[in-house]
Amino acid sequence: MYSYCCENCLHFDSRQTSSPACYPARFDAAVRLCDAIAMGYEKSRDGYVISDDQSRLDLDAIHGFLKDAYWSEGVPRDVVVLAVRHSLAFGLYDPEGILVGFGRSVTDRATFAYLADVFILPAARGKGLGRWLVAVMMDHPDHAGLRHMILATNDAHGLYKKFGFHEIAEPTRYLHKLDSEIYKRT
Repeated sequence: MYSYCCENCLHFDSRQTSSPACYPARFDAAVRLCDAIAMGYEKSRDGYVISDDQSRLDLDAIHGFLKDAYWSEGVPRDVVVLAVRHSLAFGLYDPEGILVGFGRSVTDRATFAYLADVFILPAARGKGLGRWLVAVMMDHPDHAGLRHMILATNDAHGLYKKFGFHEIAEPTRYLHKLDSEIYKRT
């Protein structure tokens, strides 16, 4: 059973049974989870807006893209919803407020983040929105001071290298477990 510290908080402490707290006070400089979620993080440019407000996300549009993407082909909608809920998620909206891009970060907000599911819908490409989305994601306060950020890409190495990402120097130190058939079995 998860216990949440407030209606805005996605962090849980499963050890607590009553009056859970986001984090001990000694970590307050590194983690501002409840305040960040409650206040929101938003950047705008030329009528476009990037926001980490999960209530604005169009989960049908996100699922619609991800179910056909090479890295998540066939992913069920409920898996997308759960992944978004437990991530630092960013929606990119056009001047009419329609979602045209998305990205998320799986992070402990202290030492590590994995950037995932970053995309711009085809109709909105060619305007520098992908580069801007990654820049805003990288500048988010919950990514400040992280020691390690990783991602996986098949075709956007040039984009991410502009933000300091590079091939893993010692790939033999990294292991992963991949079940590439999981969505086909469900």
